[in-house]
Amino acid sequence: MEDEFVRIRIAKPGDAAGIAKVHVDAWRTTYDGILPQEFLNRLDYGNRTNLWNENFKTDTIFVAVNTKEEIIGFATGGHKKSQGYNDFQGELYAIYILKEFQGMAIGRKLLNRIVEYLKTLQINSMLVLVLKENPAIQFYHAMGAQKIDCLTIRIADTKVEEEVYGWNNLELL
Repeated sequence: MEDEFVRIRIAKPGDAAGIAKVHVDAWRTTYDGILPQEFLNRLDYGNRTNLWNENFKTDTIFVAVNTKEEIIGFATGGHKKSQGYNDFQGELYAIYILKEFQGMAIGRKLLNRIVEYLKTLQINSMLVLVLKENPAIQFYHAMGAQKIDCLTIRIADTKVEEEVYGWNNLELL
């Protein structure tokens, strides 16, 4: 899981602010033109830090850090939280990487770490929900996920389509 540039490790509570920065910055670049600009502008590092401090109580989070130990990406997953999709036991809750570090196999490393973690829980299938217009949707295709559903949801009073992808057998990942 390590190379000269990036290391994947389990997150610690002191990482909440770094995770929040990636979360906000990645939303602003990923969802630019997809979600209302005023909504993206209102995303707040402090509020997201509080959210991630809460998430540490229930979720397992992995971070990608550079050689300076700066958080440049993160992923979290575990037992399925989404309703339905009973053929799937696990879920990738979130995976975000700062734009300038995308395309460097960091997403693959983070996803693999989530898969390893799910296997320790005796989970061998996983789903992920992703906005249809998210340019990173190609990543899930490349990683072998199969589209299983499409939903219409609301974010910031905007209707968007969310696609559900799944891996039936994590041993194949």
